[in-house]
Amino acid sequence: MSTSNAPAGPNVIVEHHGPVTVLTLSYPEKRNALSMPLREMLSQSLRQALDDQNCRVIVLTGQGGHFCSGGDITGFDGVDAINGRTRMKRTHEMVRLVMRGEKPVIAAVEGHAAGAGLCLAADCDIVVASSAAKFTCSFNRIGLLPDLGGLWSIPARMGLGRAKHMMLTGRTLDATTAQAQGLVEEVCEPGQALSAAITLAQEIAQHAPLTHGLTKAALTHGPMSVDALLTLEVDLQGLLFGTQDFQEGRSAFLEKRKPAFKGK
Repeated sequence: MSTSNAPAGPNVIVEHHGPVTVLTLSYPEKRNALSMPLREMLSQSLRQALDDQNCRVIVLTGQGGHFCSGGDITGFDGVDAINGRTRMKRTHEMVRLVMRGEKPVIAAVEGHAAGAGLCLAADCDIVVASSAAKFTCSFNRIGLLPDLGGLWSIPARMGLGRAKHMMLTGRTLDATTAQAQGLVEEVCEPGQALSAAITLAQEIAQHAPLTHGLTKAALTHGPMSVDALLTLEVDLQGLLFGTQDFQEGRSAFLEKRKPAFKGK
């Protein structure tokens, strides 16, 4: 495991646990609020992790007992209808890297995931949360709507009715309720979210990485007709039939041994 120390101000700490890369939002004085510099740092760290051949799974978490308190409201001075659009387009690179990148991304949530922090967690493929975690969709408190892809990812997880209820009331969900409503996949003891997420990531990292990438690609299409789905299935499965990993997986199954996937 390698660790980089965090300087003052917003930063992303990168740690390597074998095939698992942990990206930690570090802006604890603002509960890891997503300032524009922090968003750009996260985009850069995600690109590097996705390009790293040794990385199979990414874990995203926050420093100081919280995941992310949302957007950095103090950085909104001077934002208007013109430059606000530019800000959002810059931020959408980060969202696309999480949602459309070929490597699984697991959110490890302690404390609060609010506003943009909630959307960022929901954008991840799997959410692991401490039983003390809290989830709030608070955009309507400042006259904005859910962003960072949350209008897609939250209803995809919870269903349209529950997503509307959460977005329109601004109520906070505890981790148990969030799991029951589909927002969270695993709940663990307080302080154990990162450890549990890394354990899960290590498990996922043992399986075929090309399969994970194409599975994510297929699922981000969203709902589609049966015929469109079957056509996509033919294309993607056809690609996998031609990979070394498929041949290795088949041989390992027949030989009753653990496969050694190489992402080829």
